[in-house]
Amino acid sequence: MLKKRNFLPADFQVRSWETILPFYQNLLERKISNVNDFRQWFRDRSELESVLSEDLAWRYIRMTCNTADETLTQHFNDFVSQIQPQTTEYTHKLNEKCLQSPFLDELQELEPAFRITIRSLRKQAEIFRKENIPLLTELQIKERQYGAIAGAMTILWENEELTLQQAANLLDEQERNIREKAYLAIQNRRIEEKDKLDELLSELIRLRHQVALNAGFQNFRDYAFASLGRFDYSPQDCFCFHKAIKKEVMPLVNEIFAQRKTAMKLESLRPWDLQVDINGLPPLKVFENTDELTEKTITCLDKLDPFLGDCLRRMKEMGHLDLASRKNKAPGGYNYPLAETGYPFIFMNATSNLRDLTTLLHESGHAIHSVLCKDLEINTFKEPTAEVAELASMSMELITLPFWDIFFKNEQDLKRAKKEHLEDILTILPWIACIDKFQHWLYENPHHTIEERKEAWVSIYEEFSSQVVDWHGIEQFKAYHWQKQLHIYEVPFYYIEYGFAQLGAIAVWQNTQKDFKKGLNAYLNALALGYTKTIPEIYQTAGISFNFSSEYIKNLVNFIQQEWESL
Repeated sequence: MLKKRNFLPADFQVRSWETILPFYQNLLERKISNVNDFRQWFRDRSELESVLSEDLAWRYIRMTCNTADETLTQHFNDFVSQIQPQTTEYTHKLNEKCLQSPFLDELQELEPAFRITIRSLRKQAEIFRKENIPLLTELQIKERQYGAIAGAMTILWENEELTLQQAANLLDEQERNIREKAYLAIQNRRIEEKDKLDELLSELIRLRHQVALNAGFQNFRDYAFASLGRFDYSPQDCFCFHKAIKKEVMPLVNEIFAQRKTAMKLESLRPWDLQVDINGLPPLKVFENTDELTEKTITCLDKLDPFLGDCLRRMKEMGHLDLASRKNKAPGGYNYPLAETGYPFIFMNATSNLRDLTTLLHESGHAIHSVLCKDLEINTFKEPTAEVAELASMSMELITLPFWDIFFKNEQDLKRAKKEHLEDILTILPWIACIDKFQHWLYENPHHTIEERKEAWVSIYEEFSSQVVDWHGIEQFKAYHWQKQLHIYEVPFYYIEYGFAQLGAIAVWQNTQKDFKKGLNAYLNALALGYTKTIPEIYQTAGISFNFSSEYIKNLVNFIQQEWESL
């Protein structure tokens, strides 16, 4: 049920800019005589932004659920090209009105949560340039081309058409020649689009660099840090993270892969040998269909706290889940907050493997975060930074581990699933560092050639990939390995957050191991803050530290290693 509207008519629907304009004019021209008027102005602005946000959300959701339907794509593009440029300009005008208000300090004094919002609005006003509006519009449309290209990728396997997500399950097969054949089929399908994806990224980089120059920045990286509201850390902190991961995590990853090579009695460990069970067991089948996955996940969340299970149960009842993989569905997974409804939408590409389970738990963490924030006073309070949003999701993957017996009745399968997940955590950290370092290079060197890009990627990937894995004869796949990462195309620089949040999630898990109820409550209390505190303050509320030093990472990795070895 939608929240009761007070500013817009209950039956108002977004049809055109002309129907929206009067509400922006009202806010822009409204006289504000005291701090209470100012607070109400914020509430009304928030209501308008919530309506527009949810309308865009549904257009995006429907488009990604069926990338082949050109009408749905056009519906999304209409908002981006015809409505969003206008709202962007008026948002800047509203920000200026807000920042010039004589009641600004009084409001922040009375309600400290507004300090975070005002800080963000001030930064948005600083980097706004009218000439960037058409460029940002063009970018948003071009960025979605990646999903259409990737969503159409399939392979033919034994006369059956499989999405690449479905085909990836074949990498769990014990028969090595099946794994190799599947791996090569997947990578050859990806490589067919390499030139198209290279050209798309080149165009995106060109546009993004121009946006940065227009706003007075030397490069898009610096613009992105400002645009993303990264007040609590700098590029230098990212570089420290890269170095710490290389120093503290890569030796353990190499050890894991060396053990795998020995256990499998292989002369060389190939990329298609990294998923299969090393003890010769068949692939873990976690569920028969997505209905079963949903029900068992709800039960798992109930075990944590009945409120958490009810969040996903309610979303199922509302039709806010699209979980199964199919052709012409965009790749990846997401939780899309719905600002008016309060209960978000979860999208993913499940095919019955362990990663699907962790993906749904991950997105459920995001969803619960959305529900915990849905009644906060204004929309910006409900929009935590990615470093906090990903803490919600990644922690959920780990704090549910004690209840994974719901999915695995066999003790051997249960231990195996937990061990595989902990391995994934250790191996994903170097990939996060790799992708982030690559993005810094892309935008520090915006005029690079495609050949230089390839060389830079291979060099960076060498730092963060195991030396145990043998790429001989398939180096061309390594050179384009980055093209599978949606974030590079659609949400540039949104990736390091997964690394910071993964560290936080391990610390949250540690806390629940020591005192489950205390650790869980601290985690939920932190999420309920939304974005009314700084990132370090929210992490502190969760009982953890916002820290990416080498020593801190070493301690957390040692904890994961101990847990992994105990299985």
